[in-house]
Amino acid sequence: MSTFAKRERLLLADLLETAGPDAPTLCEGWRTRDLAAHVVVRERRPDAAGGTLIKQLASRLDRVMEEYGAKPYEELLQLIRTGPPRFSPFQLKQVDEAANTVEFYVHTEDVRRARPDWSPRELDPVFQDALWSRLERAARLMGRGIPTGLVLRRPNGQTTVAHRGTPVVTATGEPSELLLFAYGRQEAADVELEGEKAAIARLQETKQLGI
Repeated sequence: MSTFAKRERLLLADLLETAGPDAPTLCEGWRTRDLAAHVVVRERRPDAAGGTLIKQLASRLDRVMEEYGAKPYEELLQLIRTGPPRFSPFQLKQVDEAANTVEFYVHTEDVRRARPDWSPRELDPVFQDALWSRLERAARLMGRGIPTGLVLRRPNGQTTVAHRGTPVVTATGEPSELLLFAYGRQEAADVELEGEKAAIARLQETKQLGI
């Protein structure tokens, strides 16, 4: 049975192929080639991938990213499609689902929504619930540095707190859209914001959302 992570992986690879290596993405400073290199390095070079979070490894990550970014674009796409090496923990279905469902969903939208003619995807309720579950677990990590309180709310009324503080802004939308918002894609996410105008403006402009 196909998993969410596998489905999003293949969709991302197809979108990257269609867009070509020099198309824009929602990741600041990255073209599609950079995004493809990031996905491959994350799965195949754990010795460098930690540089995303650990400052001491940042220079190593930059060097490895440059190395992979110089590879033929078609090779990067094939590495994405075939997935991690044989003995990688990402080969385990449970690990793949836990670590890659959100990763590939967000990066798929990074490619899709960088186009001027993009439109929202129709996502099934089961996938929306899966994204909500992951958002609930990660919300406080992603919202830890923002300048306002932030509550994330689904249309059905379920809520989770991303950051405690005042003034409070409530973001309402489908889990898929709230996830993009919480990952720092505020301008591209289809959410409704409620709260003081000044607080909403600060939240929309902050670079502190996300991991």
